[in-house]
Amino acid sequence: MDSNIKLTTKQAEEKMKIYREVFDVVRIIKSTDIRRMQCGQEPELDENMCRCYDFWNKDKQCENCVSEKALTQKKQYTKLECLENNIYQIIAKYLEIDGVPCVMEMVHRLDNENLIDNDGRRILMDNLTGYKNELYRDPLTGVYNRRYYEDNIKDLNENSGVAMIDLDDFKLYNDSYGHNAGDMALETIVSAIKKCIRSSDKIIRFGGDEFLLVLPGIHNNIFNKKLQQIRTRIKEVKVDGYSKIRLSVSIGGVMTHNETIESAMHRADKLMLQVKSHQKGMVVTEENEFGVIDNESEVKDRQRVLVVDDSYMNRMILTEILKSDYEIINASSGEECLEIIEKYGTGIDIILLDIVMPGMDGFEVLNYMNNNNWIEDIPVILISSEDSNQYIRRAYEMGVSDYISRPFDAKVVYQRVLNTIKLYAKQRRLINLITDQVYEKEKNNKMMIDILSQIVEFRNNESGMHVRNISTLTGMFLEKIVQKTDKYHLSWSKRFYITNGSALHDIGKIGIPEEILNKPGKLTKEEYEIMKEHTVIGEKMLKSLELYQDEPLVKTACEIGRWHHERYDGKGYPDGLKGDEIPISAQIVSIADVYDALVSERVYKKAFSHEKAMEMILNGECGAFNPLLLECLVEIQDRIKTELDGSGSVKKETYKKTIQEIERDMNINTL
Repeated sequence: MDSNIKLTTKQAEEKMKIYREVFDVVRIIKSTDIRRMQCGQEPELDENMCRCYDFWNKDKQCENCVSEKALTQKKQYTKLECLENNIYQIIAKYLEIDGVPCVMEMVHRLDNENLIDNDGRRILMDNLTGYKNELYRDPLTGVYNRRYYEDNIKDLNENSGVAMIDLDDFKLYNDSYGHNAGDMALETIVSAIKKCIRSSDKIIRFGGDEFLLVLPGIHNNIFNKKLQQIRTRIKEVKVDGYSKIRLSVSIGGVMTHNETIESAMHRADKLMLQVKSHQKGMVVTEENEFGVIDNESEVKDRQRVLVVDDSYMNRMILTEILKSDYEIINASSGEECLEIIEKYGTGIDIILLDIVMPGMDGFEVLNYMNNNNWIEDIPVILISSEDSNQYIRRAYEMGVSDYISRPFDAKVVYQRVLNTIKLYAKQRRLINLITDQVYEKEKNNKMMIDILSQIVEFRNNESGMHVRNISTLTGMFLEKIVQKTDKYHLSWSKRFYITNGSALHDIGKIGIPEEILNKPGKLTKEEYEIMKEHTVIGEKMLKSLELYQDEPLVKTACEIGRWHHERYDGKGYPDGLKGDEIPISAQIVSIADVYDALVSERVYKKAFSHEKAMEMILNGECGAFNPLLLECLVEIQDRIKTELDGSGSVKKETYKKTIQEIERDMNINTL
């Protein structure tokens, strides 16, 4: 910038014209205006000279004002300032224009995506905004957290739309696909919500799978549409890496009425819980198609029957038969049926479905219900005059529960509808009962396996964490490999057996002499040959359990026990198996065992760092492994570092979570 500080008005205007090619804001401020601004007063600015004034600090007193500093010191000063999520560079230069002391102020918004690298941006933002931004953000999703709500939101009294959003079946995603899938589902939902809301709206992660949405100043009609838009968008999005997951949310929304956000949140939460109880996957507000909802009983009093038939007469006959005891919804086409299913979800208790309809027929409806897993939750009774074996067989294959032919017998129709609804209700109760029983059984089984494996580890002078580490690492590998390939047909039950069976991989060490097992130095060739026998000993021990030879867990444990020291290039022991001759269960436990051995201290070695262990495995220093498993290892290494502490041991909370996931995986498969 020119060092000449004495200018005429015309010269100043020319310079400003040049600077505006570079800066977002260029303005001249007289000394009197600077002093007025520092006192919180409106400056008396020349409109021609300062037309961009509204851009900057109009509504608040400037802190650490560089213009005041430049005026006082008669120099040029620069500072950075953060407003919301933007960073601005401010240059203030002292000038005299026609003999009047002034400051030329130039403002430029930094393009922090391009001009500042990620580390630089983080450091800069930390310095400018302090630690509160991190304190108030949820580390997984990046939205505001519960602390932000408590400190800044709950006591506000302003006109807003307030909604509670809950992810349906969140525990099922975690239990079925692993906690990484649950995390991905949450991130996907947040991304979908952000695309539907304004920058002034606030989304807060209120609980594990609950989000609070606050939309200031929104009109009631727009609020209802906005929540429906969010629900629809979430149903349409896919979870990256988990194509089988179908997302849905239950939403309760209210408008504030001369009350705090906290008060409105409680009302919205009540509506959301009502939706979860009766019609999950829906949006309910105080003034939508369900009317004003004051208590749970008003959401749904009677079981809901959807009648789908292109014949008006047939629909009316069925309605007349059932209307005394059921709420009836009619659809005249397959397309209309799908719209109603999307709207009500599991709020529909049964569907009476005609097969032969113009446009989308009944089989296409069944196909849609199968693809979206609705057929598992909503029973379907086929109604048709088509009684050919081909039609009926195909319908049963696609999941219908019963078949009623026309013309209708009123008593038969009523009784079959009643029986089917009662059967599904009984099935749900049985599932809950069996789930509890299986959970307790598998919990006890896991405990006994842990006790047995701890005995082995105690004799081997280990810390007791090796078995837990192997179990956790095995679970991580299994979760990753099923995302990458279906080559190994790893069903949920198979994954459960591998994870549990991994705890018994070294059980054969019970048969190894203690002086060899705990020798602090290098084993001799003869001692090493004896040590290698633990693989065969372990298999023999497990096969000696004659009563349990046909149990999948025992079979899997035998595979792992005998072959977890085989290597992909055929240079392992005891049988020199090569490639996929080695069961995938043994391959996975093998690489998990090697990693944990490297990062853990032993009587004969110090622990290596995670980085060194990774280097040794990937460089082939520990033998050859399946290239696919090496890819998995690289991709899960951040999780390994997060979930295992510095000594190579599973963190307590991680171990607890892993056991719960394994148990619940087994519950789902058993049912």
